[in-house]
Amino acid sequence: MTSQTRALAVHLFTATGAVFAMLSMLAAVEGKWSLMFLWLVVAFFVDGLDGPMARKYHVKKYAPEFDGVLLDLIIDYLTYVFIPAFALFKSGLMDGWTGWFAIIVITFASSMYFADTRMKTKDNSFSGFPGCWNMVVLVIFALEPNFWVNFVIVAALAVAMFLPLKFIHPVRTERWRWLSLPMALAWTFFAGWAAWVDFHPESWAHWGLVVTSVYLLFAGVLQQMIPAKNA
Repeated sequence: MTSQTRALAVHLFTATGAVFAMLSMLAAVEGKWSLMFLWLVVAFFVDGLDGPMARKYHVKKYAPEFDGVLLDLIIDYLTYVFIPAFALFKSGLMDGWTGWFAIIVITFASSMYFADTRMKTKDNSFSGFPGCWNMVVLVIFALEPNFWVNFVIVAALAVAMFLPLKFIHPVRTERWRWLSLPMALAWTFFAGWAAWVDFHPESWAHWGLVVTSVYLLFAGVLQQMIPAKNA
């Protein structure tokens, strides 16, 4: 297999995320929330793999005719933002005006964030909450908190998208990667399991989701508070 073929194969692999997004959306339209999230977890897994593969096979050099960053952003907006916002609105977890608030704020703020050229920090982390609403909404589905709690979570994270707060990239942020990467993999496992058992309230996966979500949400802020030894 030539270098060009391998690089093109990476782009094709990334593009499968669009297929999983469509399958997820079809499930969401029918109110099959567990199936919707299972497809989103698959898309999340693909998104975690395609970046390292793109760097390993030098797609910018060997397949420059396709913009992998743009392709990734298009799919990420569908799977990270659009479909989760739709699910949050249609599921009834946020009724009335709070549901309208959620979908408008999530989609509008995320579109601006995804287009922000300052979204990445020098250590390949994110500046501001990176619009991972798929993860947030999945945890909301699993725990089913009061809709006012959901309202506060959505509002706070939407504001956090534009604050100078650091959020780690589990793969690309080198500091604490020995812990961050296993945490991200564990979150993916717990999310898939929670969806598989139809978010059963007694599922042990919910505790795993809480622990891993808290780490992934606040690890970057902790890194800001605790300077690196070689800094």
